[in-house]
Order: sequence, then structure tokens, then C-alpha cells
Amino acid sequence: MTVDAELPAGVPGIDVPRLAGWLAQALPGCGRITAVELISGGRSNLTYRIVLEGGPDGGPDGGAGGERHVVLRRPPLGHVLPTAHDMGREYRVLSALGPRTDVPVPTTLAFCADESVIGAPFYLMDHVTGRVLREAEDAGDLSPEQARGLSERLAEALAAIHLVDADAVGLGDFGRPDGYMARQLRRWGKQWDASQEAIRAAGAVHDVPEYDRLAERLAERLPSGGRAGLVHGDFRLDNALVRLEPRPEIAAVVDWEMSTLGDPLSDLGLTLVYWTQADDPDAERLPVGASVTTAPGFFTRRQFAERYAALTGFDLADLDFYVAFACFKLAVILEGIHARYLQKATVGEGFDQIGDGVPVLVARAHRILDSGSPW
Repeated sequence: MTVDAELPAGVPGIDVPRLAGWLAQALPGCGRITAVELISGGRSNLTYRIVLEGGPDGGPDGGAGGERHVVLRRPPLGHVLPTAHDMGREYRVLSALGPRTDVPVPTTLAFCADESVIGAPFYLMDHVTGRVLREAEDAGDLSPEQARGLSERLAEALAAIHLVDADAVGLGDFGRPDGYMARQLRRWGKQWDASQEAIRAAGAVHDVPEYDRLAERLAERLPSGGRAGLVHGDFRLDNALVRLEPRPEIAAVVDWEMSTLGDPLSDLGLTLVYWTQADDPDAERLPVGASVTTAPGFFTRRQFAERYAALTGFDLADLDFYVAFACFKLAVILEGIHARYLQKATVGEGFDQIGDGVPVLVARAHRILDSGSPW
């Protein structure tokens, strides 16, 4: 394989010549690299579209002239939270789900654990044609019927993930579901502490006084039992590629970096935090979430939860805890991203306001626990 002589040399996070040499061994006959593009929107793992010239069959999702498009995923640059961004786990779960379940995922191609290639472990998967719906402007051509259809398909995809027989697809040892929520509370607490250290190392301070009290309240409400199943870890509309014709569908669920075996309701709680409604008082203060769901036809959070419950049969009596916990988890994740931004180790735009969302999420969690209502 050769690298196009006109390919820009400065691709953040990618050593193109080394990648080309590795590809020649991992995907024989795939053709030379003609373009590498950072796909915008990712605030955690970095995702790139790679265009390959020709190849044995042009690939399942190629372009004009026999081009083949593949996607590369690697960890972020700079401060990386311990245990996060495990490319091997993400590759494993996609490889297990693709051929054995109805969960829509991209087809995996190859995994590289050798950090000398591009500076970090990474994997390749086929490119899936579809749209990412995130901002309200993305709904400009959506009818209310299509919006409702996407809401239903997304609920179905989440239910399908949680109903996967992990043993049957080779994921029986993918995690330890017993005591999952207690471990999650400890894990994210440690991540918070690590991010605080990184922020101080960058010569900054980010004080969130209500964080400690929130961690204490969540510890007091930890569920004693709970279901066990496959957990995506970051399930939301803009972590899915969608198609509208001939009918609304989820073409692929992506960003599986935090997947494991655990309590499925933790996924539902996080999805509901991301799900924006037109009457949300603090939506504009949060740099996350898919504001597209404010468009006519999309489910409300309550409707989404009810559809999920009907599909799974799960009891949602403690949903307020899971939504509050999701606010806590997302606040910790944003704090980690904020730390990378202060270290000047982020790639892309929109990172300057990430830290502002942390106290907003902490306050929302307290309101939910005070009211006892997830809505």
C-alpha cells in the first residue's frame, strides 16, 4: 500500500505512513489511502473516515470509482481516564453482536493493539451510510411521523441490546453484573478525582461544591438487586446512524467504548438525560444532548420510557435514581473532557463550554432526587 503524495501530513492522532504500512498487512489488497478525515462531533474517542482507493470489491460502502470507505476509532489525545477508552472491548462487543443479534452495528474489520502504529490502540470497521441527528436544525426535513418512527426504533434498539443473551453471543465474561451500580459509583468517583488532579496540573481550578453531597445521596439509594444484561454505556440518538427512507430506521448504534454487563436501567437513565424536551429549563446551558428531539413528533422522555418498558417488561419504579445517577456519570465524563481541554489535548470545536455543564448536571440530579420523579 502507498500513501497519496497529496494527502495532508498533519492529521491529528493519525500517523498516516505507519497506518498505511499496517493496513497493507491487515487488509491485503485494500488499495492506497487517498484521504483521512476526522469525523466531527466526538468528544471522547476519536473517529476518522479513511478513503481507500479500489480494493478487491470496492467495499460494501464504497464511493465512486471503486473507493472503499472505512472508519478508524482510537482513544482521545492527552489526559485519558483510567479504565476508559478500551479499544479492545469496543471491538469485541461489535464483533460479537454483528453476526449473532438483531442489534444494528457496523461490521468490524481489524484491531491493532500495537501503539507504535498511530500512538494508541485502534480498530477499523466498515463505514455505514446514515445521518447523525443532533441539533434542532437537523430536523428541518423530518415529518412528525418520521420523528415518531425514529423514537420508536431507538427504543426498540435499546430494548434489543438489553435483551441480548450474553452467554449465547460469547459475552458471558464481558463484565460483572453483580454489584454493578455500587462499582459504577466508586469508579466514576475515582474518575472525578483523577480529573481534578489533571485540572490542577494544568494550573486551573474547577469547584463544584454540590458534587460530594450528590455522591453521598446516590450511595444511600443504591438498588439492592436489579437486572443484569448488556449495557451500551452511552446510548443516545446521536450515537446512532439513522435513515429515513423508505421508513425510519436505526442503521447502526455506535460508540460502544463503555459497554459491559451490568444494570440495563443505567442505560435508560442516561438516554433520558440526553433526551431534550422543548420545556427543559436548563437545556441551553448543557453542551450535550440531542436538541433535535424537541422537534414535533419525537417522544417525550416519559413516552420513550413507557415504550421501552412495554418492549422489555422491566419495572421502572426506581427510574428517578437511575436518571439522577446518569446526571452524576455524565458530569464526571464532562469533567474529564474539560481536563483534556485545559491541557490543550482536544481535537475539534466546542470544548470551551464543556466545563460549564458539570454543575448544571449536578444540580439536576439533586432536583430529581428531591422530587422522586425522573421527569
